[in-house]
Amino acid sequence: MEQALDEVFRWLQQAAFPAAFTGAGVSTLSGIRDFRGKNGVYREPWQGMAVEELLSLPVFEKDPVHFYGWAREFVYRLDRFQPGAVHLLLAELEAAGMMKEVITQNIDLLHQRAGSRNVCEIHGSPARHHCRRCGSVQSYDEVGPVVMAGEIPRCRSCHGVMKPDIVFYGENLDEDRLQHAFDTMAGCDLLLVMGSSLTVQPAASLPAEAARHGARIVIVNDQPTPLDRLAARRFRSLEEFADGLRARLAQISGA
Repeated sequence: MEQALDEVFRWLQQAAFPAAFTGAGVSTLSGIRDFRGKNGVYREPWQGMAVEELLSLPVFEKDPVHFYGWAREFVYRLDRFQPGAVHLLLAELEAAGMMKEVITQNIDLLHQRAGSRNVCEIHGSPARHHCRRCGSVQSYDEVGPVVMAGEIPRCRSCHGVMKPDIVFYGENLDEDRLQHAFDTMAGCDLLLVMGSSLTVQPAASLPAEAARHGARIVIVNDQPTPLDRLAARRFRSLEEFADGLRARLAQISGA
């Protein structure tokens, strides 16, 4: 493994446009449960409702109390978690000029908290909430205490229900954000794919786009993915991969 890590680190040093694509697996190192793993959130109904239902737009519009009741634990207590090894690695690579952008499926804000500045959240983010009626905006910090108090966050202007800017089932991904992600894939020459099962579309098609344009692909995931055949290197352990690259980065930076 050490030789393979040396090779990947050399690729990062040589790449003109290195990028990363991350999924829920990278945040399990911070203690956040993934969605589709053996202990994933989707395997545990909430008050008799499947999580896919709770995260569907029709259910939210009919009665947002279901979503906010579930989300009190899974979305509005993110301050309990700290960035993990992968988040720190990507932020350190960016600071060293060896990572141009992170494309993530995650909505936990941990890449930004680790220090990454160029992050594209293709499934949206709870950092902002919009009123479903008038479009006014509130921040995560404004909405969080309301949700934790067991209340539904409402617009201060029209009393409409506030919805997090997370892409729910029944909603399309933001076209501009998705196009930006595809443009990044088309332009990168090295892509680290970490902690994603690569099964959720259209996000899962992004690494294939990078490969189609000639990028070297490195996949790190504990379970097989549909794109393993495209990988120049394949690793299973996210923690060993991240710790190994961080150690090599520290050596060249003199830390």
